[in-house]
Amino acid sequence: MRGHNMNAEKIPDIIIGRLPVYLRALQRMADNGLKTTSSQELGEHVGISAAQIRKDISQFGEFGKQGTGYSIAYLLDKLREILKVDRKWDVVLVGAGDMGHALANYQGFANRGFHIVMIFDNDKEKVGQKIDQFTVEDTEKMIERVKAAGVKIAMLTVPAAAAQSVTDKLMQAGVKAFLNYAPISLNMPNNVKVQYIDPATHLQRMTYYL
Repeated sequence: MRGHNMNAEKIPDIIIGRLPVYLRALQRMADNGLKTTSSQELGEHVGISAAQIRKDISQFGEFGKQGTGYSIAYLLDKLREILKVDRKWDVVLVGAGDMGHALANYQGFANRGFHIVMIFDNDKEKVGQKIDQFTVEDTEKMIERVKAAGVKIAMLTVPAAAAQSVTDKLMQAGVKAFLNYAPISLNMPNNVKVQYIDPATHLQRMTYYL
């Protein structure tokens, strides 16, 4: 199983994107006391065909037995390992506005392997304020602080105009993965990953069906 990282680049991103969906459904099944599941049953939970699920999971090795299905506990462990959330990841949050407050207070990160460790803002009014257990720090100190702490993941909830310069600073500090809530596309090298979170886009996708 340790070999899966070698072909990480060859696995299509769309498959990697579905794994957290499976992980969440399996966790829900485990919480309900279920021990085993089938690709059919998992498919009904997540709205993806059984064949597609089998194909996705088989990219990483053989996990199920013909006729008996998947052990939920085993598959949970393996998916966590593949997605590298079998450990804790430190995250830096930049932007202490409404969205930043909401994310800092959100309990769902910690139990899925993510731990916000610092919050920054360039607004002198906000610097020094408390959000939950954090004190908002000045972005002027961001590069040295993030570099010293070795944080690799950042969440951006800054205005669009500031997003690129903040990103450049964070990349300088060694950040390799960005979750961007700012409504702007960022320029970054290929070895840096970015996910865009734009609630309006998701709403527009749903209104098609209404």
